[in-house]
Amino acid sequence: MSGSATARRRGRGAQPEGPRATFRQLLPFLFEHKRTLIVVAVLSVIGAATSLVQPLLVGQVIEAVQSDTGIGILVWLLVGFVIVSSVISGFQHYLLQRTGTAVVYSSRRKLIDRILHLPTSEFDARRTGDLVSRVGTDTTLLYAVLTQGLADAVGSAVLFLGALIAMLVIDPILLLLIVVVIGISVAVVVLLSGRIRTASTAQQEKVGELASGVERAVGSIRTIRASGATERETTAVSGLASDAYGIGVRIAKISSMVVPVSGIALQLSLLVVLGVGGFRVAAGAITIASLISFIMFLFLLVMPLATTFGAITSVNQALGALGRIQEVLDLPTESQDDEKIAASLPRETAAADAPAIEFRDVRFHYPANVVAARQAAAKEARTLLADAHLESAEDATPAVQDHEVLRGVSFAVPQGSRVALVGPSGAGKSTILSLIERFYDPTGGSIRL
Repeated sequence: MSGSATARRRGRGAQPEGPRATFRQLLPFLFEHKRTLIVVAVLSVIGAATSLVQPLLVGQVIEAVQSDTGIGILVWLLVGFVIVSSVISGFQHYLLQRTGTAVVYSSRRKLIDRILHLPTSEFDARRTGDLVSRVGTDTTLLYAVLTQGLADAVGSAVLFLGALIAMLVIDPILLLLIVVVIGISVAVVVLLSGRIRTASTAQQEKVGELASGVERAVGSIRTIRASGATERETTAVSGLASDAYGIGVRIAKISSMVVPVSGIALQLSLLVVLGVGGFRVAAGAITIASLISFIMFLFLLVMPLATTFGAITSVNQALGALGRIQEVLDLPTESQDDEKIAASLPRETAAADAPAIEFRDVRFHYPANVVAARQAAAKEARTLLADAHLESAEDATPAVQDHEVLRGVSFAVPQGSRVALVGPSGAGKSTILSLIERFYDPTGGSIRL
């Protein structure tokens, strides 16, 4: 494909920012598994409690060693809490993985049910590959919401607050310095999280376009081969893959700035604690046992932050994908307004000689999204033929009509009869058959069956 054609196609693919979901729209997917999530929350609280006890026991062991008293019971208690914490963590991990898979499964079922009940006009306006990508790749991102730290947020909050209180009791001055360092890291993550969500939405849009391009090329492979257009289509679809790759790299760059933040916060906090804490031990303000306990609580304080930072990244990526999922789930189904339509029509008693099909002053105008999709397809066809030097870009494909196709059409088809529709191209013959099959609803009048 020539460079100008590639530029035209990529320009056509440039779209405004896609649909964005809110965290409230994510909650129904999670509440379907609220019992399991409650169990996970309880386990995370118990795990947090066992983790908070360990630094206190270590401090008591050190003090017992310094005072030359027995430490047997303390050591066994410490080992017991470590084992309990590990077992709880493993079982909690299993529950989260299973629930994450269940969330993906339920979201896919909802999408499949909604897609297969959409009006035919929606399939005319949307590419099949894009709908397939929403069922596949978009729903997969919901899995990370549960497995990347959001579900055990309760336990993380307990761990964070417990460590914060313990550190406040041990040494308020050291804690103040730690809060300053951590506060800066939190501000950086919040600043970057919005950019991650926007880039993730754009990436999923590009993946949808890529799936559509592959689906179109594979479905038309015989025509492509017969036209000698294999290389041209390969270049076009590869261009979509390149665009998705570019956005993926941008997400990786943003995420790479988020991931080190927790590590930097931990290292700076540790250096502050070792430096200032060592000075305070030398001055007699705190004991060595208290300093070691403080350092252990510091790790417990930073661990929930690291989990939270990961959860922010995964949730923002999931919300970008959820926007595309929710866009389809919010579309009205084919029969959603049937009751309203039926209620607005006058009730009639069918006569013995009533016609099998009757059109009464039917008017029809193709939906705007269908017209736009057909015009885009016609423009693409003209461009491809012009690139192949088969036709001029203006004459290769006729323009798509965007005016009213049927204007006050009325006729009756008697039962047991055959009726032929005769007329020139564009007169509305196919449209009438589509209305009888109810691929579309009339924009005016009524059709009686």
